[in-house]
Amino acid sequence: MVRLNSATLPRLPIATPGYDRDGVGTGIAHFGVGNFHRAHQAMYVDRLLRRGLAREWGIRGLGVLPADRRMRDVLAAQDGLYTLISEHPDDSRDARVIGSIVDYRYVPDDPAATVELLAAPATRVITLTITEGGYRVRDRASVFGLIVEALVRRRDRGVGAPTIVSCDNIEHNGEVARRAVVEHAQLLHPGVVGWVDEHARFPCSMVDRITPATTPDLVAAVERDFGVADRWPVAAESFAAWVLEDDFAAGRPPLEDAGVLLVDDVAPYEAMKLRLLNAGHQCLCYFAWLCGYRMVHDAARDPLLAEFLCAYFDSEAIPTLAPVPGIDLAAYSRELVERFANPGVADTVARLCAYSSDRIPAWLLPVIRANLRTGGPVRLASAAVASWARYSEAVDEHGEPIEVVDNLADSLVPAARSERERPGAFLENPAVFGDLPRAPRFAEAYRRALDSLHTNGARATLEGLVKEARA
Repeated sequence: MVRLNSATLPRLPIATPGYDRDGVGTGIAHFGVGNFHRAHQAMYVDRLLRRGLAREWGIRGLGVLPADRRMRDVLAAQDGLYTLISEHPDDSRDARVIGSIVDYRYVPDDPAATVELLAAPATRVITLTITEGGYRVRDRASVFGLIVEALVRRRDRGVGAPTIVSCDNIEHNGEVARRAVVEHAQLLHPGVVGWVDEHARFPCSMVDRITPATTPDLVAAVERDFGVADRWPVAAESFAAWVLEDDFAAGRPPLEDAGVLLVDDVAPYEAMKLRLLNAGHQCLCYFAWLCGYRMVHDAARDPLLAEFLCAYFDSEAIPTLAPVPGIDLAAYSRELVERFANPGVADTVARLCAYSSDRIPAWLLPVIRANLRTGGPVRLASAAVASWARYSEAVDEHGEPIEVVDNLADSLVPAARSERERPGAFLENPAVFGDLPRAPRFAEAYRRALDSLHTNGARATLEGLVKEARA
């Protein structure tokens, strides 16, 4: 077994970076170096570097959360290297070491230095995977507060504006990032707003690769199967996609040579992924937990849950989507069920159930609202919201506790528990649901599904929903 770092690369029994990492510049600054970034964007840049391309486009990782201290320590010990495991549907797997993260900084160690790095002329692209909640923070020390401070320095020094790319699962994520920057600028430095509007670019993107959390079992498996001692490896499905609007302020890496699809308008691809894959996860996970499943692949292999998912895709989600160039939506949705059922990914139902108050409004509620506008069906998506409410009671059908991991758990759990005495209590959160509870068709479908969950249980509720969908 070989401990992973730069010195041991020649001794590793798996594929390693074949390029001189010492000569790679840092043209990209990335906030939020978690598992998804390391399985996705960093993987694409590593592909380019292996081909002798994009040597000025290495990644400087930036962490702002207390949990990011561990990433700092691990990457420091491993010289920025980590193992990426690709899990194939046939249960095979392959491994390679990724070397595109050539620097990592924990921002609270030296915020002023971070601003200087963001303001440096070499930093031409700033990318983000900070989750949905990160865009709502209004603070000088937040991600967007730091970016604004750097933008002011760039303007004052005559340095060109960067391109800021959101890689988060948010509809119109580029526009969301632009608004966050402008709102922080108006708060901190109003005079820079016009310069940002004129010079900075905020392309939208669609990112797609199922990437679960790293577990001790994965760490042990990498040691056992590949002979590599890696403190924080990443496993992901073999499928990966990145669709990105080709709108950059100061150049970009040749991402098309790494398999990225560069387009004029990412909106159709973005909506497809959010309303099918991401919302599909939400339709699956709460029912799955209440039915006793703890692993996503086991739940997706249950014919009842799979049929419920396919019915949601066919009758409620796909009709809200515009045509997507080059994509057969029906085939894509069936492939999703197969991807969810990949046992090698070993994704947990608990991961999909976490932080729902950020995810449901961004992924599932837009489907309901679109169908309410057009007269389309909302029964299945509304039932998924009801399953979230039932899950949020924090006790399952056998009286066992459920750990509700959510930024709003302190208000969601008591609201969910009061539903039996005060129907609709869970929906009384305008920040999450807006005016949706006042839509009679949604409210009736939600109420009917939640009543069934309380009276008949999750499996019987699913059977009734699928029977109606067949009819």
